[in-house]
Amino acid sequence: MTLSRADASRQLDGAGLRAKRALGQNFVVDANTVRRIARLADIDGHGRVLEIGAGLGSLTLALAETASSVTAVEVDDQLIPLLHENVDSLPNVTVVHADAMKLNWNELLGDHNDWALVANLPYNVATPLVADVLDFVPQVKRMLVMVQKEVAERFCATPSTEAFGALSVKVAFYGTARIVGLVPASVFLPRPNVESALVEIVRHPSVLDTTINSKELFSLVRMGFAKRRKMLRGSLAGRVSPEQFEQANIAPTARAEELSIHDWLRLAHILEGK
Repeated sequence: MTLSRADASRQLDGAGLRAKRALGQNFVVDANTVRRIARLADIDGHGRVLEIGAGLGSLTLALAETASSVTAVEVDDQLIPLLHENVDSLPNVTVVHADAMKLNWNELLGDHNDWALVANLPYNVATPLVADVLDFVPQVKRMLVMVQKEVAERFCATPSTEAFGALSVKVAFYGTARIVGLVPASVFLPRPNVESALVEIVRHPSVLDTTINSKELFSLVRMGFAKRRKMLRGSLAGRVSPEQFEQANIAPTARAEELSIHDWLRLAHILEGK
């Protein structure tokens, strides 16, 4: 069972609610779409699935059909009663009323380290939330998230492409990302003015570089991309010397978007004196 557009509209109207722009709410109201997401997530029998931004529970219902357990997180006080109404009959679903950007992840996820995150992420939190999960929540081993298409392209971008930026480098440091599908605006309520895409992010089996100071690495990357049209000798002026560029075998005339994660790692190691 999932929610149709008519079901969602009836529930929202009955509660006197509308989707909140401030929370980036666009509810998925198409059974084929939510089941497609659950299928692409490959969670059949998976022990622990985390959903962020559960909303009315349309995706939650589809996930519960195949996952062993689903922890559904929702921040909106007014939606919580409707979410409970829709999913409380399912023994494998737990609703958590919380702001995902302020979660105590260790408390929520416990000692288990095999979580899968599957979510239709509100557009206004998609980037910071995925970045936080990559940085601070190693218990989540893989993600399948629906986000704005432009954001999806940044998650998956490779060097020397227009979408490649600091976010792309962070994702590459922690794992691999790929777009596994596009989602039409017609499946949402209300209908957004942007295209959406499904992105799969899978963590590397082990950390790409255990000796690097990741905070310093990402600080360097952000500095390089802050003025992405500048050559690195300009954007990293005062932080990287000509000699250090040479040591790293990186041309100071290159631009940030031309460097791979391995180039950034090499440069960061030299700056740390390793």
